[in-house]
Amino acid sequence: MKWKKYTIHTTAEAEDLVSLMLNELGVGGVEIDDGIMPSAEDIEKQFIDILPEMSDPDGKADVSFYLHLEDPEEGPGKKETMQGTVDDSYTINDRIWTMEEVRNLEEEIRERLKEMRAFADIGEGTIDTGETEETDWRDNWKEFFRPILIGKILIIPSWLSVPEEYEASVKSGEIKTIVIDPGTAFGTGAHETTKLCVPAIEKFSEPGSKVLDIGTGSGILAMAASRLGAGKVLAFDVDPDCEPVVKENCLQNAIENVKAFTANILGDEKALQAVREEGPFDMAVANILAPVIIALSEKGVVDSLVRPGGVFITSGILSEYAADVKKAMEENDSWLVKDVTSLGEWVQITAERK
Repeated sequence: MKWKKYTIHTTAEAEDLVSLMLNELGVGGVEIDDGIMPSAEDIEKQFIDILPEMSDPDGKADVSFYLHLEDPEEGPGKKETMQGTVDDSYTINDRIWTMEEVRNLEEEIRERLKEMRAFADIGEGTIDTGETEETDWRDNWKEFFRPILIGKILIIPSWLSVPEEYEASVKSGEIKTIVIDPGTAFGTGAHETTKLCVPAIEKFSEPGSKVLDIGTGSGILAMAASRLGAGKVLAFDVDPDCEPVVKENCLQNAIENVKAFTANILGDEKALQAVREEGPFDMAVANILAPVIIALSEKGVVDSLVRPGGVFITSGILSEYAADVKKAMEENDSWLVKDVTSLGEWVQITAERK
């Protein structure tokens, strides 16, 4: 099976932005080489461990990803899944990319990198490509994953069991588990923004509440809300590939009160109205990027979906843009900023609907 490898040469400062951009374009996962060695304390807190070999840190970063190319000569052994056609031997779901899709993706990445230069130092911003055959790397990444505890939520990859130190708490219900694997949508719990959002959901959630997850990705925040007592969760994303991923993840976790769908409430008034009719919501969550959160915070958007006294939990905000997001919320007299937390270079802001 043929794979095409792409490496974007950028900066350590912009590696998260590039990764999130790739996720928005449907890329399932990335490898990052920035030469930065985390502290022992940070390693213990991470869901994914470091790779054994590190290059010297110099402020530069390589963000690489692989695309599974369409191959008309691939024989039997294929099956249709919620993500598309995959080989029986695969241990994660893969998207099969046609040559036309690959060309369109390449063009879109270059265009997005140009736009990104206006507000971030992306360094070279160049792309290298090459082809490779499938090898043991398809399963090698598994050894670097470990369970992660975020508040009362324990996130576990499917090939691991509950660590012994958490068994009693899981059995008693004090800790809730979510099983989730890397797939075609962003969100395994590893990123700082998820680590900021889950405690905020826990802090403001109420039993039986109605929750809206905007830009759901893998559905991890929607599932966390469900585990933390939400009675009904609506989860949507502009990327149609996310909807089946969320449904599959909920099925794997026996979560039945999450409804996943595809929508863009910023670009479609009918979609926004359809979501309004499902509300009002006690809580809305958006782990996206600052410019999108600013647009969502404007009059008549998320404030029209959340009940008075309800909350809007946001993250995906780089610290340098936190003041802009806070200002946008304060300029809308429907919002009152209630909570601001940070982790690394990322910020979480929660506003209450007046």
